[in-house]
Amino acid sequence: MSESPAGPPFRDRPGRPPGQQPGSGPEALVALPDLDARGRGAFVHEGHAYAVFTLEGDAGGGREVVVTDGVCPHKGGPLAEGVLRDGAVVCPWHWYTFDLATGACRTADEVSLRRHPVVEVGGRLHARVSAPVRRSWAEVLRAHARGED
Repeated sequence: MSESPAGPPFRDRPGRPPGQQPGSGPEALVALPDLDARGRGAFVHEGHAYAVFTLEGDAGGGREVVVTDGVCPHKGGPLAEGVLRDGAVVCPWHWYTFDLATGACRTADEVSLRRHPVVEVGGRLHARVSAPVRRSWAEVLRAHARGED
């Protein structure tokens, strides 16, 4: 079983194409899109969707920009359209709730949301993203037989 950068181990399940390994593809630095009035955005890089959220800081002020995978790991719902509440995004399809600080799911322990680092380059915010690496069904089944899932 692999460790997700956002938290607990993951398993292949509906909503994730078979053999997709989170965070194991080549990294890219991608400029963030202009955000809407709510401080949100979405973008696609090399066929993979990402969501951008702006979280309000504590009483001391400040805002944090968070980039996550754009689809819910439960059933593939569009997270950029979800409700933000108490530092978490709620998937609009099945109400799975993900903590944006950690990626942990508050609804079910078996799923977690990948987060991607945000860096400033030349005065503009960018996300450091890595696309999942896809494996064939044969590779998935061999890994499962070896107990590596």
